[in-house]
Amino acid sequence: MSDDESASPAAVLRSLVARAVDADPASLDDRVEVVERGDEPDADDAAGTDASTPAGRLAELVGAADSVVAVVPRFDPDLARRLNASLAAAGSDAATGGEAAAGDDAAAAENDAESESSAPREVRLVFTGSASDRLAGATGPVVRRALADRGVDTYRHEGESPVAIVLAEDRAVVGVIDGDGVAALLWTGDPAVREWAAATCRRYLDDAKRVTEG
Repeated sequence: MSDDESASPAAVLRSLVARAVDADPASLDDRVEVVERGDEPDADDAAGTDASTPAGRLAELVGAADSVVAVVPRFDPDLARRLNASLAAAGSDAATGGEAAAGDDAAAAENDAESESSAPREVRLVFTGSASDRLAGATGPVVRRALADRGVDTYRHEGESPVAIVLAEDRAVVGVIDGDGVAALLWTGDPAVREWAAATCRRYLDDAKRVTEG
């Protein structure tokens, strides 16, 4: 773990996923895609390069999926805004919009109500770590209500996760979220990584408790 502490967020993700699927990190190079904060091209207009940032790419992947299962260890307002914008632009499902609203704040959760549209087949979100604490905090009732209104199945997990893990249809997505937002994002359709992501999400779901909007 000491090597990981000095490594870049992207290298940490590659190492974590490689260990999870018992592979050499170098062997993942042609099986996964990774973007790290700061890798995006210089641009005065963030809108033109949004998908080249970790947060922008995550918003795009989630916004395009009809079925989402995710382990969320930390809320990030910037990511929430990007998810909201991505879903609104695509006219996409309101349930994952609910995830974005939950990640912003109570006021944003209420203001996002106008973006309601057809719900996806299934959205399950497991909040762990500080995200779980926030779900149970002062703004928790509004956030839970916003998610429930969008048909999202919401769970609280009494534990931690070092990374965010998302299964978005045929894509496995893993992200490092720090105090400045999404530091790095890895995504892939590789079967071994998808199986690991699915098993990890299932483990968190099995250990979590379903929450209601109240």
